Formats: sequence, C-alpha cells, structure tokens
Amino acid sequence: MVYACRICAYDEIGENQCVYRNDLLTVTKEQVGVTNDLGSDPTLAHSKMTCPKCGHDDAVFFQDQSKRKETRMILFYVCTKCDHPFTDATLDLETQPEM
Repeated sequence: MVYACRICAYDEIGENQCVYRNDLLTVTKEQVGVTNDLGSDPTLAHSKMTCPKCGHDDAVFFQDQSKRKETRMILFYVCTKCDHPFTDATLDLETQPEM
C-alpha cells in the first residue's frame, strides 16, 4: 500500500495492509426530526402551503439542519392545525427526504 498526498507529489510505502472505510453518508438521511408543537412556535416563519393530510393552508417551515456539504437546502413544513410534517410537493419524488 502506498500513502500519497493529493496536493503534492509526496508518497510513502505503508506498513499496514488493512484498509478501513467509514461511510456515514449512507447512514444519515434528511429527516424532519421532532415536530411536537412546532405549529405554535412564534419564532418560525409561516407559509401558505396546503397540508397533504388535512388540507389546512397554513404551515410553519424550517431548513434542514444537516451539516453535509452534499445536501441541498431542504425546507420542511409542519401544518399548524394537525402537526403533520411534509416537504414541498413540487420536489422530485426521488429527491424527497425521509419523514
């Protein structure tokens, strides 16, 4: 095994032949998290988004708190009437985060 620098031309022969891989990106996915009483939180912004569960047209929204750089900005909505979490229905179904 050879350890090589990605920036310069330095490399050295490694003595340990074990290779470890820790892939966290497949473990963490965008999730809404705790949504209890978010509808009554006065610090969150409101939007006229129709709830897919009850049809109410007022929801609070917040941004995904994931710190991965591959994550695009995702807005999560929570209905102010039934506390149902949802995302914008215009997103592609394949790119919808888990609820």
